[in-house]
Amino acid sequence: MASSLIGGLLASGWSADSILAADPEAATRAAVEDRFGILTSSANADVAKHADIVVLSVKPQIMRIVAQDLAPCLQSEQTAVSIAAGIPAAALKRWLGGDTSPGIVRAMPNTPALLGEGATGLYAHGAVSDAGRQATTDMFDAVGITTWVEQEVALDWIIAVAGSAPAYYFAFMEAIAAAGAKLGLPADEAQRLTISTALGAARMAAEAGEAPAELRRRVTSPGGTTAEAIKHFEQYGLPDLVAGAMDAAVARAGEMAKEFDEGA
Repeated sequence: MASSLIGGLLASGWSADSILAADPEAATRAAVEDRFGILTSSANADVAKHADIVVLSVKPQIMRIVAQDLAPCLQSEQTAVSIAAGIPAAALKRWLGGDTSPGIVRAMPNTPALLGEGATGLYAHGAVSDAGRQATTDMFDAVGITTWVEQEVALDWIIAVAGSAPAYYFAFMEAIAAAGAKLGLPADEAQRLTISTALGAARMAAEAGEAPAELRRRVTSPGGTTAEAIKHFEQYGLPDLVAGAMDAAVARAGEMAKEFDEGA
């Protein structure tokens, strides 16, 4: 995700000398420098103390250690952006210095950001400067679309709708391709047709300016093959199945937040 953000920022016009990155692995640093032409360091503090926006792009399991190590070198006028799922903003604030911590923003991007087609939810905890908000928006707009939420719990809803959702579509494509192969198509052709159709349908939904329900209605001729397939989905409760899966994702996000907060 860090690489996708760096690439998106450079593609949208940010200069390479405005971006710094840190990683403990020399090979990773060399690859990043070679690919993007930015400066790197082995020490998080060396990078963070020079930054207006500090992006914490690490696994949730090591966030506490990373944040506490950074706390002494951060200032209240900076903005810290965490992309780690499940870490509550209040815990981040404690780890980053409490009352003297920088402004805290939680970001929930998804993997299509790697292709510049991401969807990111953003939540500001406490005082975050207008400049910090704008820079954070610009950063994630460089790899897709963004939306700010007023309640932290809404990030869990965004996880269900966007953060985890690419896997839903992959699972549906997997099922369609497998069914096509079962019908008799060569497996590679079934997969190729499935992926191309999914891409085309997504583009139509993005560019048509109409709701997916209307697009579905237009391609569903009464009494036809599509209508029969849709009737089967409805008969077996596809809307309820999807809603239940999303409820499960939201519930797990809440459990993770509690686990990490209690572990603080």
